[in-house]
Amino acid sequence: MAKGLFDLSGKVTLVTGGNGGLGLGFARGIARQGGDLEIWGRSAEKNAAAKQELEALGARVVTRQVDVASEDQVVAGYAALMSDFGRVDCVIANSGIPARTRSLLETTSEDYHSLLDINMHGAFYTLREGARHMVARAEAGEPGGSLVFCGSLSMYQGIPGKAQYAAAKAGMGAAIRCMAVEFGKFGIRANSIAPGYIKTEMTGSDEEWSPIDKFFAAKTPIPRPGFPADFEGIAAYLASDASCFHSGDTIVIDGAAMINL
Repeated sequence: MAKGLFDLSGKVTLVTGGNGGLGLGFARGIARQGGDLEIWGRSAEKNAAAKQELEALGARVVTRQVDVASEDQVVAGYAALMSDFGRVDCVIANSGIPARTRSLLETTSEDYHSLLDINMHGAFYTLREGARHMVARAEAGEPGGSLVFCGSLSMYQGIPGKAQYAAAKAGMGAAIRCMAVEFGKFGIRANSIAPGYIKTEMTGSDEEWSPIDKFFAAKTPIPRPGFPADFEGIAAYLASDASCFHSGDTIVIDGAAMINL
């Protein structure tokens, strides 16, 4: 197992939505650096496949069916995590769903609340409970920890029809900055990651670019979509002690797309 600057031996990371797409990319980065993993996802089948892949990289992995929109399930999930591992060093709140509407005028109250229940409230519950465990550990004499929220470029850009999605991402970005200030005295840092367009299994294989892949690639100075593999390094960095003075930031990883508007 890799040793060095981003060595995660003995550290435990929770990744919500870590059974596929960008979340699995984060989890691979942790696994490659020797970290232990707890993966939360609603699909038992995807959880099992992710567990097999991550264990092949040498990680100790526990998967659990948790719906982060349920505060009770999040609290129970942490109780089980602590029973399994005895600690949590990094939390990556990645679970989220896309906005399904094309116009604000078509967005129903149900659409609005169901998205916020996962993308905003679920992330809040996940990070709050993680912080509680980290603070308790710090008060017992072992400070440190990393809280990470997976945002998007919608934290900065206006996107027609996606107001509820952008509101959730931007709102949690603000919450992360508050966490950075509140928990810094415990050695706990808090940061957001803002990915650009990322190609996942939903848009086909890496070799077969969809029309939307080609559209975004044409607008990106590094002329391709992002891939989950592009986020392995940032996950390992933020989970490791190498990032122990990096807090309150929103880290944009988009191939320079946003500055090319």
